Amino acid sequence: MRGIRSLNNLSKRCYAAARPSEALTESYTGYQSSGVSLPAPQNVQVSKLPNGLVIASLENYSPLSSVGVFVKAGSRYESVENQGVAHVLRLAASLTTKGVSAFKLCRGVEALGANLSAALSRETMVYTARCFRDDLDNILEYLVNVTTAQEFRPWEVCDLTSRVIADKDRAKRAPQLGVIEKLHEAAYKNTLSNSLYCPEHMVGKVSPQQLHSFVEDHFTTGRMAVVGLGVKHSDLTELSKRFLSVRSGAGAPLVQATYRGGELRVQNQDSQVHALVVSEGGVAGGTEATAFAVLQKILGVEPHVKRGTGITSKLSQGVTKASAFNASYSDSGLFGVYTISQANVARDAIRVAIAQVGSVAEGTVTEDDITRAKIQAKVDYLLSTESSDGLMAEIGAQALETAAYRPPEAVLQAIDAITREHVVKAARKFMDGKKTMAACGHLINTPFLDEL
Repeated sequence: MRGIRSLNNLSKRCYAAARPSEALTESYTGYQSSGVSLPAPQNVQVSKLPNGLVIASLENYSPLSSVGVFVKAGSRYESVENQGVAHVLRLAASLTTKGVSAFKLCRGVEALGANLSAALSRETMVYTARCFRDDLDNILEYLVNVTTAQEFRPWEVCDLTSRVIADKDRAKRAPQLGVIEKLHEAAYKNTLSNSLYCPEHMVGKVSPQQLHSFVEDHFTTGRMAVVGLGVKHSDLTELSKRFLSVRSGAGAPLVQATYRGGELRVQNQDSQVHALVVSEGGVAGGTEATAFAVLQKILGVEPHVKRGTGITSKLSQGVTKASAFNASYSDSGLFGVYTISQANVARDAIRVAIAQVGSVAEGTVTEDDITRAKIQAKVDYLLSTESSDGLMAEIGAQALETAAYRPPEAVLQAIDAITREHVVKAARKFMDGKKTMAACGHLINTPFLDEL
């Protein structure tokens, strides 16, 4: 241990101590180049197989490879009879399949030093595997078993009940998650109103037959996209042809979301009131959605600086603990204001927040505000794709929806194309649109929707 400690201090004692009196100006001629040139940077490649399977990849020469299977099988595809099936299906990713047992799946992935996970959104189910590049064939076999060869043994599905309850309990302890779930339930008549979590009346009642039926309807090649990072496109295509052509077809059609507006309130004894007031926003990928994204930056989100106050935020100037809410989906969207306030000032907080959007709708926003907001929107987009997880999510979402990929340069150009008129129009749409409200906490002084 003494030796280790002394080595730790070696660089501090000897750093740049040689030849203090002479300038090191002569060139070093002893170095010989290895002659190995750096590989040229690659672009995202996208192809579509005859069976409808979309394959997208980016060869970034990383020693680690990541492969994600994106499926149009989010909670919005649940029916009234099988609500909660997507939540249970996400948890069932570690269960026995037709090819491997749950024990072998766990031990096999660990033996490779790999990682296998599942995530759920309202629109997609995503299975992601990460491993060393040389183990790609092996980990993809496990990934294919999890996505296309599920078995759903009754006793294993029954054992998932405790995990479903634990997930719901964690969500209940997070007021922000709860109010967002209630917002979607109030805003839509169908599809997007479905919760990410299994409803109380279905806990422990989702059967293996319902899971099998959901998988057969939605886990088809026409509803899937395979995304790879750190892998050659030709290799990923070959592996996908070999493993993921088991269940071909277009699958169940998309049911269009119907926005209706409404109100849901959850009364409890929390001292803080969480309230969301929204109107229908823009569809993902469109100019209107981009305008709402810029408007969101003008109104303000969470501070970008630790313990910051967001002094450029319109909402922070008018209300403490307020931010703009923006969610875009393939056929709809929600935009509005989210306030967190003490119960006795909730009424004023919500009204002031809405008034800030109203001031933008009246044209008070300046060109400097627009420029600053567009810079923030571009920076946030680039930061979101900086990590491998964020980049894979972006590529997967685009590949699944359009079977193509729009590079970052095109996204930045779309943001730059937003004008003051676009932003004002978006704000007016919120002010004039049919409202939806969700609130939770001690609601003694929280206004109802018709009072706003």
